[in-house]
Amino acid sequence: MSPEPSPATPPLRRHAPPWAVLLAGGTGATALLALGVTGRAELEAAVLAAAITFGVTLLQALRTERIRAAQAPAARAVPQDTPAEAALPFAAMIEALPDPVLVISAHEPDDLIGRRFVFVNSAARDLLKIQKDVGLLVTVVRDPDVLEVVDEALFGGMIGETAYETGGTQDRVFRALARPLGPAADGARLAMLVFRDETETRRVERTRADFLANASHELRTPLASLAGFIETLRGHAREDVGARDRFLGIMQVQAERMAQLIDDLMSLSRIELNEHVAPAGAVDLTGAVMDVVDAVGPMARRRGVAIDMHLPPRGEAVVVGDRDQILQVVQNLVDNALKYSPDEGAVVVAVELDQTVDAATAPRRSSSARLSLLTPDHAQGRYAVLRVTDSGVGIAREHLPRLTERFYRVEGQKSGERMGTGLGLAIVKHIVNRHRGGLAVESVEGEGTTFTAYFPRPANSGAEGSPSTGDQGGSPDVVMKVS
Repeated sequence: MSPEPSPATPPLRRHAPPWAVLLAGGTGATALLALGVTGRAELEAAVLAAAITFGVTLLQALRTERIRAAQAPAARAVPQDTPAEAALPFAAMIEALPDPVLVISAHEPDDLIGRRFVFVNSAARDLLKIQKDVGLLVTVVRDPDVLEVVDEALFGGMIGETAYETGGTQDRVFRALARPLGPAADGARLAMLVFRDETETRRVERTRADFLANASHELRTPLASLAGFIETLRGHAREDVGARDRFLGIMQVQAERMAQLIDDLMSLSRIELNEHVAPAGAVDLTGAVMDVVDAVGPMARRRGVAIDMHLPPRGEAVVVGDRDQILQVVQNLVDNALKYSPDEGAVVVAVELDQTVDAATAPRRSSSARLSLLTPDHAQGRYAVLRVTDSGVGIAREHLPRLTERFYRVEGQKSGERMGTGLGLAIVKHIVNRHRGGLAVESVEGEGTTFTAYFPRPANSGAEGSPSTGDQGGSPDVVMKVS
């Protein structure tokens, strides 16, 4: 008679079944093989495929074992209150991956609706709006190119990839990669489908290509002009003093235009590089406006353009920011207003204190076309508002959304003595965005345009009560006129 088993003997179910050990060894061998035969670019995908193969096979084997154990004596049974997923070593890792991952199962190539997903991670559920852990693949992915690379992985053993676009208002671009995983425990074929988000990469590449195309076009025009005049001066105009002086003047203007374009490109590059870092200094907006108006005063007087300023006293319009960049915002907006105002016209520069976003962007004229070009993510607190209004011909409604694009100019508008670089408003938008502020435009054709930039006030700047401007209580405005 055999002795009774010792009570200290651990239950039989705690021992790892031999097939689990074999699977673990097979997975390790697969990973080592991947290390030996693949390059660094393919290593991540190869190890992930080996992990998923092991995990899915182990999961199916555990489920099969549970079915068999349910018919075996109780001492050998796997407890039914222990989910099989808890024994899947790589389930938590795959679930945490930022890339959407699906495991596809299929039996017959001719069974077109037999492709089923048998495992999905959290990212895949979010991307494809999957409600169940198992279901038909065509109910969540209908792109024929994606389905084709999945079939090639399932039944051809081929690694494939294709582009996948989600569509909708927030269009996203993915790279869909399919990789065979081999047979499952029940004889089905398995494949892994991974989606890599390339939306930002595509956007950056498109922006870079557009930027280079526009920049080269803007530089080509003055370069061609310089080359033509140089050739003329070396030829028949060599001894013509009048022509030489005229051509040299034009060449100087073109050279200055190229220098300004390069300066603006470098400035925009620096601003974009640090755009994610909010400034922490304090800037007096009134002082910045007065410094800019002093600088442009001679040009305004030469054209007979009056500059009316409605400003709070110095020291009251303090905003959180970088003084050099805020000066650049004021400079670009005032320069634009002067360019597009006719001779003997007027430009109005106003600063208003402690405004909400709604008050800052509220229409000033009922008949105007207006648009918010930039709105802060957290539109709370109070802002100091800078408004610059010209007396030009105005801007048609259809042009407003594109005003802050690089190199964009409204066709048919005269922009003063010298053509700008088309980067001024793009620079303004990126600076205001770095300052966590906002930008808006309002225009009436035939009457003029108002640009509004608003910057956050320091937390301890005045009362949080009703908004105040120079016309609504508080300290009176400093009203000045340059003419």
